[in-house]
Amino acid sequence: MPFTNFINPVLLSLGPVEIRYYGLVYVLGALLTLWYLEHHRKKGSFPLTKEENYDFVFYLLLGLLIGSRLFEVFWDPRYYLSNPLHFFEFWIGGMSFHGGLVGTALAGYLFCCKKKISIWQMADIVVIPVVFTLALGRLANFTNSELWGTVTNVSWCVYFPLAGEKIAAACRHPYVLYEALKRFAILGVLLFLSKEKFKEKLKPGTVFLSFVILENLGRFFLDFLKEDSHYLGFTPGQYLAAILFFLGLYFMFKFWKKEKITSIK
Repeated sequence: MPFTNFINPVLLSLGPVEIRYYGLVYVLGALLTLWYLEHHRKKGSFPLTKEENYDFVFYLLLGLLIGSRLFEVFWDPRYYLSNPLHFFEFWIGGMSFHGGLVGTALAGYLFCCKKKISIWQMADIVVIPVVFTLALGRLANFTNSELWGTVTNVSWCVYFPLAGEKIAAACRHPYVLYEALKRFAILGVLLFLSKEKFKEKLKPGTVFLSFVILENLGRFFLDFLKEDSHYLGFTPGQYLAAILFFLGLYFMFKFWKKEKITSIK
């Protein structure tokens, strides 16, 4: 039976201040990443101090916010030029996944270069809480009634009455819920690859690159169910997903070629 999404994206209103589910995801993601880094620091997995962990999370959060918003502005420049203050309203939504990925990767790279530590080792660790946060982010997108799917008559389709008359007129694929399920599944794969028994068998970067490959492969196919502009038959997200998918394969292949990964038994 179709579901009608009347979910209020605002969890709590304190006068003019609104606490939204979407904004809480960023806070939770930062805290979870910090906790996970501290967990590995105490295990002796990498040479960062507690204070440096805080700095690292700040770098990642800054890269995420700037990168995801800049990419979103690129896709819809007229909206942000006519509403420039919306650029800073990160808690409302309108954040590009691919921009966030590029932004955090660049921020992480700069931090690791500054501290002279392995970017691949850090990426393998940080990607675990990041993927979990990304999955929650898609659930928060659902509370925002954004990123709708295409019109469908499947029994689990969703009406989005808060998204405007045009969108609300038809039942649609819950695209963001598909994306959330995909990311939870990827998280399971990454946790499996992160087990201690694989530490000596997989080169640093394997876990992170597995995320890049699986995330963008899934994104490419799921975007056929997303309502979006198409250029030569594909959405902008599909073109970016294809580029990152092949980049992930390229770096993974370089790892295999340079030093073949020991087979897992």
